[in-house]
Amino acid sequence: MLGLPRGSEWIVILVIVVLLFGPGRIGKIAGELGRSIKSFREGLGNKEEESSETEEEKK
Repeated sequence: MLGLPRGSEWIVILVIVVLLFGPGRIGKIAGELGRSIKSFREGLGNKEEESSETEEEKK
């Protein structure tokens, strides 16, 4: 059956990714991904603050 890769399949996938991109490029991609997740969370927090402020203004 087709499904998610398991154990040794993940190792093979990771080796192929390292060979294609190199360890330096993977580090840069991971850093950019982390920054984008952080800014996304901050954006969600700002939206929640804005919605609570508008609810308080209505009262």
